[in-house]
Amino acid sequence: MSYKITVASGKGGTGKTTVAVNLFHFLKDRLNSNIQLVDCDVEEPNDVIFFPNAVKINQEKVSQFIPEIDIKKCTFCRKCVEYCEFNAIVVIPTVSFAEVNSSLCHSCGACLVACGENAISEIAQPIGHVNFYDINSDNPLAEGNLKIGSAMQTMLIKELKKHVSDQIEIVIYDAPPGTSCPVVETIVDADYIILVTEPTPFGLHDLKLMVNLLDEVKKPFGVIINKAGLGNNDIYELIEKKGIELLGEIPFTREYASHYAAGNLLSDIPEEISLSFKEIVSKLENRIIIYEGNNYFKW
Repeated sequence: MSYKITVASGKGGTGKTTVAVNLFHFLKDRLNSNIQLVDCDVEEPNDVIFFPNAVKINQEKVSQFIPEIDIKKCTFCRKCVEYCEFNAIVVIPTVSFAEVNSSLCHSCGACLVACGENAISEIAQPIGHVNFYDINSDNPLAEGNLKIGSAMQTMLIKELKKHVSDQIEIVIYDAPPGTSCPVVETIVDADYIILVTEPTPFGLHDLKLMVNLLDEVKKPFGVIINKAGLGNNDIYELIEKKGIELLGEIPFTREYASHYAAGNLLSDIPEEISLSFKEIVSKLENRIIIYEGNNYFKW
């Protein structure tokens, strides 16, 4: 079975992708194991940007099944409306109107069960793609790419994760920002969560939200403070007060910010940044458990 690490943050712009890509790089460099990077930020997947020689090797369309109501068979009894938990169906008997709003539908199938007239069938509607890129690694980079205008982030993430083989030893999920349903779907089967934050009032506020979420779902986690040296010390006080594991600090440097802006995250990594990630990886080693046959062992 795979050991799954999710890199998440309560807000965008903290450096979540920076950490995910670098962890992949340094873990692959340090451990003789099978590692895959999976970009679950399906609304704006950008991990591939930092692999300049990446080549797309496969693309699979992902669709959801949307109910379609046959007006000729429909008796406008509104049972489908009553069964729908997402208010995705509108039926107006007085004007013989029945329609499904695809942007609200979650393809749960309840309306099919409700209809006794066989008036509802399903049609496939594309919501995005799962892409695979050759990045000169043992395993391709996998990403979800949501169709513009679709609200089915969670469904696409769920499908993306199905494409990760159980034979992969370590999987790194780069989660969407925030604390909404797509984030929950990304962390639900993770063995360990890495929260990336920054020492600013906004970073503190959104870290609290993420900590509350992980406490609720009872997932083990640690924190990486990115852009260390900026802002204030409030975030350190929270970590100490709550007894949260501090995995490491990544100092803010203009040089590294320039590399990031140019898409050169993994080339000419400044020594102080490299040392920070090596220390983080060293701490993670004790948590990474690989299952082989009936034997568990740690690196």
